[in-house]
Amino acid sequence: MKRTLGIAATAALAALALTGCVQSGPTVVTFEVADQGTYKIELITDEQIQHVKDLMAGGEEGRIPLGTIVRDDPSVNAPWSWHIDPKTLEFADQAIEVCDGLPEYVEDGTLTSDTYCPWSAVPIKLEGPGS
Repeated sequence: MKRTLGIAATAALAALALTGCVQSGPTVVTFEVADQGTYKIELITDEQIQHVKDLMAGGEEGRIPLGTIVRDDPSVNAPWSWHIDPKTLEFADQAIEVCDGLPEYVEDGTLTSDTYCPWSAVPIKLEGPGS
C-alpha cells in the first residue's frame, strides 16, 4: 500500500512540474510598424499562427495584417487602449490607404477607419500556445 501511495505522490508531483512546461493563455504576435512603434494581435486559429510563422521565416504572401479595431479595450494590446478583433484578422497583399498608419494614429484618433492595416507591419515576436 505504501508503494502505491509513493507512486501516486510521484505522479502528482510530475504532473505539477509538467504544468509549468505547458504554454497557456492566448497566442500573441507583436508587429513593428515602420520602426516607429509596435502593437499586438491575438491569434485564434492554427491558420493565423502558421501564417505568422511563415512571415517570420521570410514569406511575402499576405504580409499586411488587416482587422477591425475594437476601441476602449486593450485586450492583449496594452498599453494601447484598443486591439484588433482576432475574429476579423486577415492577411492581405494590398489594402486601401485609409486604414494604414502607425499604432499611435489609432490611439490618438488620427486614423478614423474602423479597420487597421499597417502596410509596413513586420511580425517580430510570437508568444503563447502554438508559437
